[in-house]
This record gives sequence, structure tokens and C-alpha cells, in this order.
Amino acid sequence: MDPINPIQVGVCGWGDHDLYPPGTPSRDKLAIYAGHFPVVEVDSTYHAIAPAERMERWALETPDSFRFVVKAYRELTGHGRMERAPVRSWPQLVEEMKTSLQPMVKAGKLTMLLFQFPPWYDCTQKHVKYIRRLREAFMDMPMAIEFRNQSWFRPAYHDRTLKFLEGEKLIHVICDEPQAGEGSVPIVPVVTHPELSLIRFHGRNREGWNNTGQPNWRDVRYAYRYSDEELAEWAERVHQLKKEVKQLTLLFNNNSQGDAVDSAKKMIQRLNLTFKGLAPRQLEFF
Repeated sequence: MDPINPIQVGVCGWGDHDLYPPGTPSRDKLAIYAGHFPVVEVDSTYHAIAPAERMERWALETPDSFRFVVKAYRELTGHGRMERAPVRSWPQLVEEMKTSLQPMVKAGKLTMLLFQFPPWYDCTQKHVKYIRRLREAFMDMPMAIEFRNQSWFRPAYHDRTLKFLEGEKLIHVICDEPQAGEGSVPIVPVVTHPELSLIRFHGRNREGWNNTGQPNWRDVRYAYRYSDEELAEWAERVHQLKKEVKQLTLLFNNNSQGDAVDSAKKMIQRLNLTFKGLAPRQLEFF
């Protein structure tokens, strides 16, 4: 079945954007968000696996055409400290994650499960084997893999990395991010899955990207507003990528200073997109 919105554009998270009238309760924001965008990335699941009841509520609060990209729990991508003090075993975490996702799967609203690996997760046989283990564990779900270590795309491994992802039917996450050394990856506009592709826009704040020692690091890392020229450059890539895949998802994560919504809406205009099935808007605030 062809997707309702073959190109879908959204932002990462829905709570901290300039989309809502002052005083809007948090519980009402997703429904309002769904009047502007057809897809959202769920970031909170990176910090804690959401109860299935919460996932079901989010699915019910959004239109039938709305879709979610859900970020996998940090203990499943090497960000956590399971080796030091595991609270739940790896199989338990997998089952919890799968149980959490079932309401969205049942509703047909899960576009993909996103595994974002940390900057130190380099291209080694051990890490390749682990990704295969994840693929087996989540075999019945579309899985996206985002690397943040440059080694995966160095000349010696570039083609093999993409062939590995394609062979495992994994979605290669195409990234736009600062070119800031070992802990960043270049733009690799290649589709590895027969039906789905994902582009994540992190901004190009090179100084903030690696400045992890500063107390305000998280506030500045994704502080970046894309220029019209940069969006035009990406629009050309989007048109080419769409020829190779049924559904292409664009997510803007450049929101340290509230720029994600602006960048996403400008991209929608540049691509001349009209989304089907958005939630009705009570009022227009923009």
C-alpha cells in the first residue's frame, strides 16, 4: 500500500516548539502539533521506555494518517551503563521496548524505530554483530540506524557499511550535521531499505557539537537555523531520494534555540508539499 504522505516532514519532539498559544497544557500539545505536521520523532523514549498505555494515548490523540518515529532506549544503543550496574537484562529491555511499541504498531502509526548510536560507537566487528543482534530482536519492525562515528563512512568501510545495512534491510539514517571530526558523519544520501528512508537535520553548529564540557552544551549543540540556500541544496537531494523509496521522512532536530519548526516549514514550502489527513486547527496562530 502506498503511504498517505510519501514525503513527510516533522520535528523532533513536540513539547518545546513555538506552535502553541501561551498556557497550553502539555497534554494538549500533540493534538495541536498534528495540525501542522504529519510525523514526529518521539525522543522521550530514549531516556525511558514509555508504558504501552502512553503510546496508545498518543496514537489515539492523532489522526489516522499521523506517523511516529520512535527513538530506541539508550541502554540498547550503548549510551547507558548496563555493563556497570544492569537493572534489567538485555532481553528484558528488548521485550519492554517491543511491548511499549505494540499500540503504535497495531494502529499502523509506527514509521520506524530509530537506533542512534553514540559518537564512540565505531566500525568494528563487535559493533556490527551487535546491530545484527538488534535486527534479529526487532525483526518484525522497521529499524533505522544512525551512526555518529566517522569510521563507518571512511573510504575503506563506506560501501561495506551501506551494503551491510541493505543486506539486513535496515534504514540508513541520512544526517545533516556539523563536520566536526571523529564524532560526526558526512552527508551520505543513499537509500538502503526498499520502502523507507529517513533524513535527520541536526544543524551545522560545529563549535557547539563537540563542546560537551560546557554546562550549557545541550542548549547550544543544536542551535542552528538553516539558510534558504542550504534548504534548496537539500530539496534537490530529497527529489532524487524520493525516486528510490516509497516513503521519505524528514525530521528537524535543530531546536536548541527554537529553529526546528521554522526550518521544517520552510522545507515544506520549498518542496511544495501539501499533507493529507492533518488534524483540524481550531485557530490559526501564525
